[in-house]
Amino acid sequence: MKILLTNDDGIHAKGLWALCKQLENRHAVTVVAPDRERSAVGHGITLHSPLHATRVHVNGGWTGYAVNGTPVDCIKLGLVEILDSKPDIVISGINPGANVGVNINYSGTVAAAKEAALYGVPAIAGSIQGNEIDHYGDIASFMEELAESVCKKGLPFGTILNVNFPCATRKECAGIRISRQGITRLSENFEKRLDPRNRIYYWYGNDLEKTVTNSEIDSTALDERFISITPIQCDMTDYTILEDMKEWEIGKG
Repeated sequence: MKILLTNDDGIHAKGLWALCKQLENRHAVTVVAPDRERSAVGHGITLHSPLHATRVHVNGGWTGYAVNGTPVDCIKLGLVEILDSKPDIVISGINPGANVGVNINYSGTVAAAKEAALYGVPAIAGSIQGNEIDHYGDIASFMEELAESVCKKGLPFGTILNVNFPCATRKECAGIRISRQGITRLSENFEKRLDPRNRIYYWYGNDLEKTVTNSEIDSTALDERFISITPIQCDMTDYTILEDMKEWEIGKG
């Protein structure tokens, strides 16, 4: 397979290079990733400053392109300028910290995969619950198997797979669960502080409120130690109300 790798944690992130190490022996791999951490930038793109894609060496061996932009910028540059032909698949990750529920809307990891899907390239976003991770290689092996399945089976245009792993090795996982996105709201807070010049500033924080337990939801799958795989569409049209709205007689007084 010809594979384009990216992430939102930056070109030096361990999860990214664990994927590269796993894939490069059997596949043609190109890495195009942000030059620094760009977590939670969503589907943003750079419009008001020039983009640079700089060839860098990581750990004295691996080579990739560091882009001074967002994860979506990386996909655009990778597909339009850097690669000489369309890849078979794009993989975004491996992201430390789960991307489930409403967090999918903010995730640069997921947005990069969605951008690839808009170019007609099958894509997977991969994340793992927790931040202290010492088994990226185990996860990368699973991602390779899944990528091969995606290339064989295909995905509809505009659909990606959002994959989340519990903080466990594959042997410790309860299995695989095909799940749906949860929409439980975040419990949000701002910590109010004063800077040395006596000016108010804020640190944002949030937690998922676990008011509903449903085995079909991505976050529940993780809590029950399943690998969660959720198909996500770029088409955000709400078809359940589309036809009804045509009967609303909007603007007719």
